[in-house]
Amino acid sequence: MVDVHTKEQRSYNMSRIMGKNTKPELKLKAFFEKKNFIYQSNEYGKPDFIHYRRKIVVFIDGCFWHKCPKCFRLPETNKKFWENKINENCRRDMEITFNYKGSGWKVVRIWEHTIKPGNL
Repeated sequence: MVDVHTKEQRSYNMSRIMGKNTKPELKLKAFFEKKNFIYQSNEYGKPDFIHYRRKIVVFIDGCFWHKCPKCFRLPETNKKFWENKINENCRRDMEITFNYKGSGWKVVRIWEHTIKPGNL
């Protein structure tokens, strides 16, 4: 399928995608803050929530950006670019998880599609 947007329109749309304060993160913010987690620290890997004393980091992984096995679908256009981009995200996720676990931290990764108001 051909992209319905011009290159400039697509670029603008992609630039508007937020990396912070996403809807899934904000849905969980009150829940984790009640349990003394800090929201969006600037620690290694930029975890969405971190609990220093208990050594727990939580990442909210977007289904598209982190290649959810249930939801991910590679775009029809510019496949090589997206395949490289998403695979690099996954490689970086594994590296971050490996490094935290190697330092004695517990790593929790939550898929975006599992976050629903009734789940908390």
